[in-house]
Amino acid sequence: MDEAIRTHRTVFPQAPPPPSSSADLLLTAPGAAARSRAVELTVGHPFRSTLARFLGVRRPEHSWQAGARGEELVARELARLGHPWTVLHSVPVGRRGSDIDHVVLGPAGVFTLNSKHHRGARIRVDGDRVWVNGQYQHYVRNSRHEANRAARLLSAAVGFPVPAQGVVVPVGAAAFDVRRQPVDVQVVNRARIRRWLSGQPRVWSDAQLALVVQVARSSATWVR
Repeated sequence: MDEAIRTHRTVFPQAPPPPSSSADLLLTAPGAAARSRAVELTVGHPFRSTLARFLGVRRPEHSWQAGARGEELVARELARLGHPWTVLHSVPVGRRGSDIDHVVLGPAGVFTLNSKHHRGARIRVDGDRVWVNGQYQHYVRNSRHEANRAARLLSAAVGFPVPAQGVVVPVGAAAFDVRRQPVDVQVVNRARIRRWLSGQPRVWSDAQLALVVQVARSSATWVR
């Protein structure tokens, strides 16, 4: 028997079976949370939405719709990873409506991806600072928070440390200039995300990966 697997069985507990009320997040479509929010805004204010369309004014639901489209485009790239990678989309976290756009699990570990759809924009990255058309955005800070939260929840569920890497994924930018990457977050555009993930070094055995994937797929893991 492989030594890594023997160690895994000796040290790490088996994940408990998911509660019967838990949903399998593998079945969630990319952009589901963003599209749901866009529908809520449209249905809740139908007159304002119609008037905004007539006047050519951008409504809040438009941003959510664009975000959902960006998540779908990133998901299309992630689908090309194939076995043994697992990709979860629109992962609900906590009980206040937060979600992680994509949680990617593979031999190289756990990655939390935050898609940012900025069609035709000019994006510049300098360490923790990200500008979109000259406007500073808190993307790195938010991505760091998502990764730390995912690591904490997954570690609690499996009983051993599960690090997570935050990644900001710009979509549709006309110009993308990375002068310096952040220290603990990566900014990788959609065109490169699959190759970047595939190129990361292996950190887990097959048995460890299977265990983490099992608990990550359960929606109950993410609401603790």
